[in-house]
Amino acid sequence: MSAPRIAAITAFALRIPFDHWGPAPAFAGRPRTTLDTVLVRVTTDRGTVGWGEAYGGFWSAVVPAIDQWVAPLAIGERVDDVALPARIERTLHNLGRAGATIHAISGLDIALWDIRGKLAGVPVSTLLGGRKRDRIEVYASLLQYNGDLERVRRIVDRALGEGFQQIKLHERTAEAVAAARDVAGANVPLMVDTNCSWLPADAVNAVAEMAPSDLLWIEEPIWPPEDFASLAALRQVTGVATAIGENASNALDFRKMLADDCVDYVQPSVIKIGGLTPLWRICTESETAGTTCVPHSPFFGPGYLATIHVLAAKERASALERFYCDLAFDPCGGFAPITEGFIDIPDGPGLGGDPDMDLIDRYRA
Repeated sequence: MSAPRIAAITAFALRIPFDHWGPAPAFAGRPRTTLDTVLVRVTTDRGTVGWGEAYGGFWSAVVPAIDQWVAPLAIGERVDDVALPARIERTLHNLGRAGATIHAISGLDIALWDIRGKLAGVPVSTLLGGRKRDRIEVYASLLQYNGDLERVRRIVDRALGEGFQQIKLHERTAEAVAAARDVAGANVPLMVDTNCSWLPADAVNAVAEMAPSDLLWIEEPIWPPEDFASLAALRQVTGVATAIGENASNALDFRKMLADDCVDYVQPSVIKIGGLTPLWRICTESETAGTTCVPHSPFFGPGYLATIHVLAAKERASALERFYCDLAFDPCGGFAPITEGFIDIPDGPGLGGDPDMDLIDRYRA
């Protein structure tokens, strides 16, 4: 019997209220009061449903990209056609090799992996070659507190008290990093994501001031993020390991990073880079080359589950990123609960569980 074909694709933009126990962080000049994402439901002509996720920071562009461009090219195609998302990307290349179009394709690709796992009756990690580990460590990825030292201390202490053994900050001052280190002690891995906050001329001093806090890595320290030559120089001068890749335009950027010797930890984002297929390829190629893959994953839907399966199946063990906050609705976290800083790999077919449609309807944009 031939493989099922794609019968319908529906995109759901979600705006999920959250509490990170501090003033609302700013995003694009506005207070950020919700964590936004786009869930993608793919239904086959035989009734099997798969779920994917696309980056939702600009859901108002991603949903039309799915509805107007990706879905018409995908409907009627076989679900076992692993090259389908790449063909759609090539067809739509005039719309751009990054941004909303690639984010939309990411959601389709993840959903197709979910469907293939369900049809085979196995977890996605099995489709990737089998899990290398049954559980993985999770690190608490704190939102931004804008240099409020007392709040940084309090939230780091709270995360440690809940069992997290690694912490990432989204701060930009050496004082805030030192405050976190003081609370965490000497043995807790500490990472800092500055979201491309410095031009190359300013980055060396800023990172050097943080270096005494013994960082596992400095993440996205330079604007623009594809200035790999400046990143390589920063890494060499400061001696601080770098982590980059969340803002990569496309999968080929990772080969350029490795060639320029500017990165210690590569961070492809499954909901931004084109889906699970390129994420797995990037992960395999980078770790074969000697660099550790620590996928970017501060999201909560099927993309989060897909990242968990990649971390279970890849050669090098590394921790999973989890935004540290309270969510009004956690689309997929219930299928992989965090216990004392670790999660067990979901063993259900596909990604491991489908989000609740009643709650999706409640929080739709």
